[in-house]
Amino acid sequence: MKKIIVFLFCLAIFLSFKITNEKLFYTPKGFPKPVYNFTNNKISKAKVELGRMLFYETQLSRNNTISCANCHLQYSSFTHVDHALSHGIDDRIGKRNSPVLVNLAWQKSFMWDGAINHLDMQALAPISNTSEMDEKIENVVSKLNQNNIYKKYCYKTFKDSNITGELVLKSLSQFMLTFISANSKYDSVMQELTEFTTKEKNGYNLFKQNCASCHTEPLFTNSEFENNGLLVDLKNPDYGRMTLTKNRKDSLKFKVPTLRNIEFSYPYMHDGRFKKLSDVMNHYTNITTQNGLYSQKLSMPIVLSSNEKVDIIAFMLTLTDKNFMFNKRFNYPFKLLKK
Repeated sequence: MKKIIVFLFCLAIFLSFKITNEKLFYTPKGFPKPVYNFTNNKISKAKVELGRMLFYETQLSRNNTISCANCHLQYSSFTHVDHALSHGIDDRIGKRNSPVLVNLAWQKSFMWDGAINHLDMQALAPISNTSEMDEKIENVVSKLNQNNIYKKYCYKTFKDSNITGELVLKSLSQFMLTFISANSKYDSVMQELTEFTTKEKNGYNLFKQNCASCHTEPLFTNSEFENNGLLVDLKNPDYGRMTLTKNRKDSLKFKVPTLRNIEFSYPYMHDGRFKKLSDVMNHYTNITTQNGLYSQKLSMPIVLSSNEKVDIIAFMLTLTDKNFMFNKRFNYPFKLLKK
């Protein structure tokens, strides 16, 4: 009996250790191998906590008013919902709708046009963008080095109280790497823990026939850049990836967004032009092509009845992961900032 008790005690310690680490980062069942290489930025609780503090830190902006969370709200899958285009410092209006921040370890590029190819560098873009934070990383570092709380966490994390730009960027990416969404009804169905309703099941089958070539399971994105037939908004002209590559073949190509938590991440498209999923469905069944520069995946018309559109939307609602969007680990770090 004594040996059994000792075994159970050791097993409990092991399971507790495993669960603690899974809370930081884990690969959900059915997911592919992460793209992110953890070798040069090994995940730790201290780094994640520091990244969480920095994610909500307004000192990342020039006049200390804008944080990452201003455009990436947790309850909307880390995007914004009250306006089509992102708002930055001094009430400046950006050019695009902020993308959701979810399952980032499985992405090989970032931003709507793929301008950033490594998560550790991603934060530099909004920090330096004049329409967003309009700040220089060296100024951010200077401000943070005057804050004893950050210096304390810096020492706790890196055994050095001197805050550097590399520390800031890697800590932010560590926190964002924990944004794992894989606990929706869809995931439960795939694990055979529950079942779709009739409408959801029909919508799933229609989705696989008409949408899955771009929004590929289980991430619900192929992480590629596609022209989905949207007409250019002449008031806010945006030619997507072509602006970056200068290649005409990339005209109007934007990164395919994930559909996970799509119920709460409106407005939709790179410029937030659609407020409802029904608007999105209507677009894809009434595409107006431009000079033939649309994705070949859309070469065959998508023909859907009104009821079929409703069924596809019903399926997409099964991708909602409320445990992710309301997880307290991602909230504003009141307790950490008081330490």
